Amino acid sequence: MIANFFIPELNNHDVQELWFQQDGATCHTARATIDLLKDTFGDHLISRFGPVNWPPRSCDLTPLDYFLWCYVKSSVYADKPQTLDHLEDNIRRVIADIRPQMLEKVIENCTSRLDYIRASRGSPMPEIIFKM
Repeated sequence: MIANFFIPELNNHDVQELWFQQDGATCHTARATIDLLKDTFGDHLISRFGPVNWPPRSCDLTPLDYFLWCYVKSSVYADKPQTLDHLEDNIRRVIADIRPQMLEKVIENCTSRLDYIRASRGSPMPEIIFKM
């Protein structure tokens, strides 16, 4: 998927300053995958075994974890899809319905989380901070 879809799709956009972040799942950090991502993103790769090592289990700092996957999953399964086609249609619809304004709010929230972590010198967040 990365080689056949994702990277060719990136070539259609101006992504000079793009950073790529992934979780530490074993299938995502295979040597061939990491090598391909390093070739594509250089020092702008946040991953296990990448140039920037993302802290493990840092859901407070990972918008994909604290927001996107929960949002997509709850939306995709809201009508309890019974077939694979229905599930795939829901996934496509939910992803297509994500608006830039929603992602801007997620980025603002992530920035406030980072500010909190910096100010508290890395201590855990006392509560979930999320504003939509």
